[in-house]
Amino acid sequence: MNVLIEQVRQGQIRAIARLITQVENSSTAAEQAIEALYPYTGKAHVVGLTGSPGAGKSTVVNALVKTLRQQNVRVGIIAVDPTSPFTGGALLGDRVRMRDLSGDPGVYIRSMASRGSLGGLAKATASVIKVLDAAGFDYVLVETVGAGQAEVDIANAAHTTVVIEAPGMGDEIQSIKAGILEIADILVVNKADRPGADRTVRSLKMMLHLGPVGGTRQSGRISSPSTASQNGAAWNIPVLETVATEEKGMAELAEMLGKHMAHLRQSGEWLKREKERSWREVEMLLQERFMAQFQASVAPEVRDGLLTAVAERKVDPFTAVRQLLEKTESKRKG
Repeated sequence: MNVLIEQVRQGQIRAIARLITQVENSSTAAEQAIEALYPYTGKAHVVGLTGSPGAGKSTVVNALVKTLRQQNVRVGIIAVDPTSPFTGGALLGDRVRMRDLSGDPGVYIRSMASRGSLGGLAKATASVIKVLDAAGFDYVLVETVGAGQAEVDIANAAHTTVVIEAPGMGDEIQSIKAGILEIADILVVNKADRPGADRTVRSLKMMLHLGPVGGTRQSGRISSPSTASQNGAAWNIPVLETVATEEKGMAELAEMLGKHMAHLRQSGEWLKREKERSWREVEMLLQERFMAQFQASVAPEVRDGLLTAVAERKVDPFTAVRQLLEKTESKRKG
């Protein structure tokens, strides 16, 4: 493992691929890898890209990376694809749309199956981001599954969240729904050459700048301009138009990513978000550890018996939880 870690730090692609595979398949390997690599992380700009299926996320990523590469920066891409709930398989087809990037030594693409995780990301995504960060990539782009309104986990994993919309997909209604605007640092209307694109742009701008939600994001939440300006950390969410298939609007998007990074650094928002992100990650790991200890402490037949009692209305859920916790505590003391 030590040799592999050193090779990853040197940016060797084969070593990166091997370590990511281990991180995905083994929690023990993930723990060892992150413990060794963590001091070398925190330098990459992590950008999350999310949006409804058909909005053109993979095409935007492909065109954006081409633009970023002109700045002589290294880019790592994590493309999360949905896992079938029936077969457990995943197509991992996002990289097909990024075939223009194949062969570029400054670009590394990793497809990941969601493996049943909700929120648009795979369980190991946070660890894989750290591996690419420690490997020296300047940007790490994370493309979510593309299932719709529930994909807010990316806002907890990325420094900059780009929400991609497209005309003709009911976006006027989607833009009103909770969970879409709240996570956006940058809004992109892709396929802007299609009819109705101007209406989608107007709708998004209206929802940003009218009503109580205002048009700025602070600490991962939309806040009113007055509140944000009082706290000195306002970011005016831009609405950009792109045609990714023709690479139009990509220079503006790349420039806006740089501006948002500068804003995070200068306003102190960077450290605030890092603290929040770190706490969420620690909280998730605590939950996993506790569940592992709980399952090891309480025999399966005891759990099944209590669940049967709850289903038959003989025991309420709160009492069942209390009894399970008591059994866990007694096993620990014994």
